[in-house]
Amino acid sequence: MAQISDSERVARRIAGHLREHRHIAYFAGGCVRDMLRGLPPKDYDIATDATPEIVQQIFPRTYAVGAHFGVVVVVENGTNFEVATFRSDDAYVDGRRPTAVHFSSPEEDAQRRDFTINGMFFDPAVDEVIDFVAGRADLERKLIRAIGDPAQRFAEDRLRLLRAVRFATVLGFEIESATWEALVAHAPSISEISAERIRDELVKIFVSPNRVRGWDLLDASGLLRAILPEIEAMKGCEQPPQFHPEGDVFKHTRLMLQLLPGDVSVPLVFAVLLHDVAKPPTQSVDQNGRIRFNGHDRVGAEMTEQIMTRLRFSRAEIDATVEMVRQHMVFKDVPRMRVAKLKRFMARPTFTEELELHRVDCESSHHMLDNYEFLLAKREEFAHEPMIPPPLVRGDDLIALGMKPGPTFGQILEEVETRQLEGTLRTRDQALEWLKREYSLES
Repeated sequence: MAQISDSERVARRIAGHLREHRHIAYFAGGCVRDMLRGLPPKDYDIATDATPEIVQQIFPRTYAVGAHFGVVVVVENGTNFEVATFRSDDAYVDGRRPTAVHFSSPEEDAQRRDFTINGMFFDPAVDEVIDFVAGRADLERKLIRAIGDPAQRFAEDRLRLLRAVRFATVLGFEIESATWEALVAHAPSISEISAERIRDELVKIFVSPNRVRGWDLLDASGLLRAILPEIEAMKGCEQPPQFHPEGDVFKHTRLMLQLLPGDVSVPLVFAVLLHDVAKPPTQSVDQNGRIRFNGHDRVGAEMTEQIMTRLRFSRAEIDATVEMVRQHMVFKDVPRMRVAKLKRFMARPTFTEELELHRVDCESSHHMLDNYEFLLAKREEFAHEPMIPPPLVRGDDLIALGMKPGPTFGQILEEVETRQLEGTLRTRDQALEWLKREYSLES
């Protein structure tokens, strides 16, 4: 057997305490799936026939997160472990939660779970898998299959629609045909789920190295159209063939996802998804018959903010993504920038990821990487000193020279910084002398 992690050791101890009190205690759900795949589980959930009240009596540090649904969190060694009582559910009326639950047996509990690969138990007392739903066979077949009636499973919790796509994406599994048919039929109802839960699943899909498969499944199922109609609008939005021989905006965006490295941040991958989101509404044809998308970077930044706010992303994630979308067309101008402007552009916190956005934008279309390579060379050239060094003079220095504080101070200090960045002013004394000459100031 593989070496036991600290988390598994504590989970086994919790299960052992429950058994000492004459209760069944199994590992349940995703941790069993991961163990069978030879992967370390992110967390361990425990299923038991002990009621929530008994669980809280047995363990000194607990808190109820869903006692009505039989879930108690046990805190051991500073780590949280969910301990859930075996249950069966009454009808679901809101596409999220059952109207009532009944504490039951392991067999019944397995039947109310989502997919067979998540419906297995593991008995740590004897190191045996307990499988009432043929999950192990589906795991070996690399198949996502709903337990029981797929339509009923999706009607019970609409989020399972996205979870099916996420598991197929992250695990590289196929979705079983009846499960897929039910998923497609129920896809429009995903809008009944809270934006936060949708966002979390989308993030897991798109930060996965297998994100293009997730894109394709979201598209084919109708989930993409239901969640992000702005991306659906990219289909058939043609681009100038001399710059975009790959095809429309939808194909271009998919290609960019494919060219990203495996490990990406949330702002970068969503900047790829949304950088051209405003091309459909800004598309026009000029008098020479050329397709134009005037202002799509500015409009796209506004649309990106609206979309990510709708999906309840964090302010930091929204701001970073919006900045990348807003700036992505500036890269065409970098060879003609003054040194000071270029350094300020490259010093922004999102620049490194914008550079990656620019790379995949070019490689998925015209393949011209001149500006990308120019910026790599400049980054190396500027690497020996801070991109934006400490200022040579400050506002106090202007006052000492006899200037009156006012709105022009910022402009004057920026002029000094520009010359500092371009190397014409290198010391404080040089900066002070320049100010005296430029503004006819007395010593």
